[in-house]
Amino acid sequence: MGIGDELGDTWRDRNTFSYGRQDKGQARPEILHTLLKSTERVVQQIDSVEYGLTDIQEYYANTGGLKRAAEMQRGKAVTASFVESFSNDTTPRKLEDLLRMEYRTKLLNPKWAEAMANQGSGGAYEISQRMTALMGWAGTANFKDPWVYDQAAATYALDAAMAEKLRQANPEAFRNLVGRMLEAHGRGFWQPDADQIDQLRQLYDLTDADLEGVKG
Repeated sequence: MGIGDELGDTWRDRNTFSYGRQDKGQARPEILHTLLKSTERVVQQIDSVEYGLTDIQEYYANTGGLKRAAEMQRGKAVTASFVESFSNDTTPRKLEDLLRMEYRTKLLNPKWAEAMANQGSGGAYEISQRMTALMGWAGTANFKDPWVYDQAAATYALDAAMAEKLRQANPEAFRNLVGRMLEAHGRGFWQPDADQIDQLRQLYDLTDADLEGVKG
């Protein structure tokens, strides 16, 4: 089972309960399945300029999970659109377009990367979280633009100075960052060359050994 199906199943299992009238948390999977089969489009409101689709897990876990759960029931693609209620322009925007814009302005933005790296442990954690979100969107929305992975790897892992800075600041976050890149390759989301994979594995093993040493 792929990561997308796992997230779809998790969303379905967590949202199968009915509340209201006589129901107080009773499981009604048959009703949810009927609703999912009839779902052709998911529309999500974004009400904060501070938190976007790649900032927190709720978007890919909930909206992305719903999208994938509906697709699993329907057997066909379900469209996802987002409305930015904090903006004067409330035209629904395509999920893929928003993701590309966010990755360009945050994770792959050199100024953002530098600012996060300079924040130390917290900044390394923020970078790590966005790589986790990238995996979540790859699974639930089939978002696999290779340039995002290529640039993220080049910026945060294959740049020796940046990698050392992040590893020293927050080894757990750095291990997750590199681990997500290796996972993306393992799941077929990203196809880097063999030399890059070797470098990433060495960084992961080095950081893992550091953490095991601390625990020991």
